Amino acid sequence: MKGYEQQDVYIYNSLSKTKEKFVPLHAGAVGMYVCGPTVYSNVHMGNCRTFLSFDLVFRYLRHLGYTVRYVRNITDAGHLENDGESGDDPILKKARIEKLEPMEVVQKYTVDFHTIMAQFNALPPSIEPTATGHIIEQIQIVEKIIAQGYAYEKNGSVYFDVVKFNEEHAYGKLSGRKLEDMITNTRELAAQSEKKNPQDFALWKKAEPQHIMRWPSPWSDGFPGWHLECTAMSTKYLGNQFDIHGGGMDLKFPHHECEIAQAEASTQQTPVNYWMHANMLTLNSKKMSKSTGNNILPNELFSGNNDILSKAFSPTVAKFFMYQAHYRSILDFSNEALLASEKGFHRMMEAYHAIDALPTSAPSSTSISEWRQSCYDAMNDDFNSPILIAQLFEGVKFINAVKDGSATISEADKKMLKETMRDFIFDVMGLEDASNEGSEVTEKLNGAVALLIELRNRARANKDFDTSDRIRDELAAVGIQLNDGKEGTSFSLN
Repeated sequence: MKGYEQQDVYIYNSLSKTKEKFVPLHAGAVGMYVCGPTVYSNVHMGNCRTFLSFDLVFRYLRHLGYTVRYVRNITDAGHLENDGESGDDPILKKARIEKLEPMEVVQKYTVDFHTIMAQFNALPPSIEPTATGHIIEQIQIVEKIIAQGYAYEKNGSVYFDVVKFNEEHAYGKLSGRKLEDMITNTRELAAQSEKKNPQDFALWKKAEPQHIMRWPSPWSDGFPGWHLECTAMSTKYLGNQFDIHGGGMDLKFPHHECEIAQAEASTQQTPVNYWMHANMLTLNSKKMSKSTGNNILPNELFSGNNDILSKAFSPTVAKFFMYQAHYRSILDFSNEALLASEKGFHRMMEAYHAIDALPTSAPSSTSISEWRQSCYDAMNDDFNSPILIAQLFEGVKFINAVKDGSATISEADKKMLKETMRDFIFDVMGLEDASNEGSEVTEKLNGAVALLIELRNRARANKDFDTSDRIRDELAAVGIQLNDGKEGTSFSLN
């Protein structure tokens, strides 16, 4: 029996603003689309949090036995800033600054994105299409929308008629905005003068002479609007209707709102059943911003080459830290929080590696099957990774209790405990075993602590309790906890 036949997953749907039981369109199969990066700069930690949130979703659905087609795009066709309507094209701007061809910029930062995601041990998507590879499909969608009467051409550009669309559909239903309020609060701008309504958005823009990235179309040599590529690529690979669409909270409006409008206008179908949005990342309680310097890139985090944190942190520790907050919650990055997560991660891994050596006796003093289901219950509740981690630490407490003789476990339950810890740590969260990193340092640490434990045992045997207590207390002060049990003294990292 597949895991999804035993577990009911509930997803918070941004469209209905409630948790809904997940029922895929096709039994046993899931179609999921996530908005990928615009590749004109190094991927930042806020981006990483979004992609790692959906890596968790992808991994858990696969763990339950679903066949998942996960599509995540690469935006390599420069669109204009200010929601795709005006301003500079960020790819062209970076090309001028770095004296590169636009596609050299795209290649450079696509490689950076893939490298960082691999360091975080994120699984690659099933399909990773590019905007420039789907210009034909985007033009075809524009033609369909025009044919349905929801778009118009002006001076070589094509705009989506939001007011006309709203007469028969609900523009703003995802973000909760009402078109009437948007119209009331809108100031007419000179750059919007060729549009019928200020709320209309570009489906195709005529390229100015200096705009390098351009393609021929029935209306002009130009380039697609920002919102169009995701509609084209999601429907091409997942169909006119699919299960899950994800992205950052900042994309809810206007990007995802416009995606819904485009899809409904061109296909007359509601495109997505479950909309999911990951929240933002802050740094020291302030919004991350390159302009203010309150920003850190993944490589700066991994190398320790920054002025914000006290030391380097591994990708696995950073990922573990991010999963200690729910994907819909704002998460604050700070030195203290990362240090605490690092200690917790090492404590969890130490307990996992101690399972094989646990003594067994029947019956177990706690129900491992109920604990196992509590881990699934956490993930079934809108992929609640902080509750999952809390349950895993309940497992850590039980492992340590068995080690010191205050709890018991049967052979069968020990096997289930090990499998459950392994499944959720490595398969679902995609964390990596830190014990494989710096093994020489680990060996030296083990040897040094073993020597101190031996000296402490001698002091206790000689009734020199001052020395014995001092060794224990000094080790505790640097985060090494001694644990006295029937089998002798072991240590753990706090």
